[in-house]
Amino acid sequence: MTDDTKQYAVQKSEAEWKAQLSPAEFHVLRQAGTERPFVGEYTDTKTVGVYKCRACDAELFRSETKFDSHCGWPSFFAPLAEDRVEYIEDHALGMKRVEVRCANCGSHLGHVFEGEGYGTPTDLRYCINSISLTLAPA
Repeated sequence: MTDDTKQYAVQKSEAEWKAQLSPAEFHVLRQAGTERPFVGEYTDTKTVGVYKCRACDAELFRSETKFDSHCGWPSFFAPLAEDRVEYIEDHALGMKRVEVRCANCGSHLGHVFEGEGYGTPTDLRYCINSISLTLAPA
């Protein structure tokens, strides 16, 4: 669930989000759901461009930071800029994880993990739902 007490640049009612987003998009973006692995349209995409929040169009990730993690979801080693995302401790499922949200509208994007041993510059894996993103090709 998104934090209804925080003020984001983009503010919409639940009814407005439901009118804008498909039921699957609403479930992931506004209710912190997760799409099934290996089904998202951007899991294996190599197209050069910028990934934006599907809910508010904020630029979040660049294709240059996307890498093959083989986890079933698009993976990035860094956001476009740190002020583009926010981090929330997530204790759902009985474990500590760090949720990643769009800092512009509060929509759920996925989770970030560190120390997994990928050969990336940051040792971070932003595991992001394809359905949370749209790709603007360069």
